[in-house]
Amino acid sequence: MTKDLSQIISQIKPVDPALLAQAQARLDSLTKPPGSLGRLEELAARYVAIRGELFPPLEKKQVVVFAADHGVVAERVSAYPQEVTPQMVLNFLRGGAGINVLSRHVGAAVEVVDIGVNYDFGQVPGLISRKVAYGSRNMAREPALTVEEAVQSIMVGVERAQAAVAGGADVLAAGDMGIGNTTPAAALGAIFTGKPASTVTGKGTGIGDDAWRHKVAVINRALELHKPDPNEPLEALAKVGGLEIGGIAGLILGAAAAQRPLVLDGFIATAGALVAAAMVPAVTDYLIAAHRSVEAGHPLMLETLGLTPLFNFHLRLGEGTGAALGMDMLEAGVKIYKEMATFAEAGVSGKES
Repeated sequence: MTKDLSQIISQIKPVDPALLAQAQARLDSLTKPPGSLGRLEELAARYVAIRGELFPPLEKKQVVVFAADHGVVAERVSAYPQEVTPQMVLNFLRGGAGINVLSRHVGAAVEVVDIGVNYDFGQVPGLISRKVAYGSRNMAREPALTVEEAVQSIMVGVERAQAAVAGGADVLAAGDMGIGNTTPAAALGAIFTGKPASTVTGKGTGIGDDAWRHKVAVINRALELHKPDPNEPLEALAKVGGLEIGGIAGLILGAAAAQRPLVLDGFIATAGALVAAAMVPAVTDYLIAAHRSVEAGHPLMLETLGLTPLFNFHLRLGEGTGAALGMDMLEAGVKIYKEMATFAEAGVSGKES
């Protein structure tokens, strides 16, 4: 672990429960029965505690999409060819992808980071080039990354979080793009949940039953080959992970260190969260799980993190699409907290004792 990464980790502290209580006291004073706005109230109180102030701003929302390729696609684990990764990166930059549409809808900016695409983009306007490598290696036959590459990918994520906060971001979300990336995400899910690969592995972009069984076999082969230890998250990321997953883990660490919430998307983003939480358990205080993915292992991963998703829309696109919608719900909760009148302000009688 580098000195820079150790410094970031040292800055991450659990949120102050006193602020949670103060925020809830204000929520209980608003013109409504206590708790009647349910999880919107929970989101508002969590946001106050994360930001460390009673009336924090929530104006700028930032989605960071990390893109990378995966050597394990050589094992035929995906329904789509690897060429789709750079093609989708260009689609993001043109504003034509699902994450672009939903980010525009909720008023979030989108940043696209090439952290490991197996393609030379050259000078493309708007693309953040932070390529650690031209994709990972085939985890079924050798370690996907070196430990140095894993650390470097995490530090790219930390850097993007710091840049977002310096640019005024109040809340962040992580997105992903990488053909084949549900395979390393499932492998990490198996490691950190302690569940069998068959339990945490889904059908990704839409493979059939035979292909799913093959995918599980590939993951089991990789786990047997490398024997990753959940208590050594950097090594686990290196052995069976991916560069965009490392970037997401770093974005989470950087957001937490800067006292900003990170709204989690689905399966891939949650794999990154598992890595980050294994490094610093306190990061879970800064995570908001937007949705429950269709991917089979996602609920188990969220359970391991102690997170309850806000909604289940049967999403499985990735890119940060579910997180963008989660940002909208967070903003709604914060507006309730800040803009709704109290009983005293409105001259409304409170509940009789």
